Amino acid sequence: MTKLAAVSANFTRDLEQNYALIADLVGEANARGVDYLALPEAAIGGYLSSLGNHGDTVRTAQQSLPPAITLDGPEITRVQQIVGDLVVAIGFCELAEDGRTRYNAAAVLDGGTIYGSYRKVHQPLGEGMSYSAGSGYRVFDTPVGRIGLQICYDKAFPEAARIMALQGAQVITSLSAWPAARTAAAANLQEDRWTYRFNLFDTARALDNQVFWVASNQSGTFGSLRYVGNAKIVDPGGNILATTHLGSGMAVADVDIDETFRAMRAGMFHLRDRRPDVYGPVTEAATAAAWQAFEHA
Repeated sequence: MTKLAAVSANFTRDLEQNYALIADLVGEANARGVDYLALPEAAIGGYLSSLGNHGDTVRTAQQSLPPAITLDGPEITRVQQIVGDLVVAIGFCELAEDGRTRYNAAAVLDGGTIYGSYRKVHQPLGEGMSYSAGSGYRVFDTPVGRIGLQICYDKAFPEAARIMALQGAQVITSLSAWPAARTAAAANLQEDRWTYRFNLFDTARALDNQVFWVASNQSGTFGSLRYVGNAKIVDPGGNILATTHLGSGMAVADVDIDETFRAMRAGMFHLRDRRPDVYGPVTEAATAAAWQAFEHA
């Protein structure tokens, strides 16, 4: 059996507060026998303070950016010292090799090894003023299995998870700083339309690809953003095994990865039953004329 865990918690610009919170969460995970722990997007240094507000410009958006760090820098090393033998996924703002370009990034690591890292591909409104976009997806071999990483808005694009499933991902980890709706937000945040979408994407992507889905998220508030929490573990049948709902906390579930895959894929096997020969328009860089023809077909 493997014990998976996903965190809902509030991370800010205060790095020492972040490290202390990570240490508390790692302590709880170890006490509960967790093998793999997913921390949220931007767990080192916090996320952006706003997204796509009227009047935002590149200059104003960059006035309150999280610290940009490198994979071989002291911040990641500090996290590795904290996590020890526990395998952890964590989000941060990555500084590229040119010393200027920033990426919304994540890595999966333990105290001795960085197993892989990822730069967010799909950017919501406003994020492109602060980060450059990544360009691909990979799956990483770790002590708990083959793990794929994606960040927040990526979950709205089924192609992102599908690519990793085709690469043999057993667990796809979706690290988020997913907020409530910015207009007409529901009085009960659990019933907010953006909370609904967050949860629906998680269950759909797990079922689409028949993989374990580990979804972490920020909680509380930061700047103008109010986060929806709802960290969760979803099995390959789209069943939510554990969730934090709105609050801060840790969703934990014991899973048998190999046996679950055998059972779920014994009949319907979505990857086997694909028809890529008819999917060409999904990936073609179609011209405007081609799209017009497609819409009127």
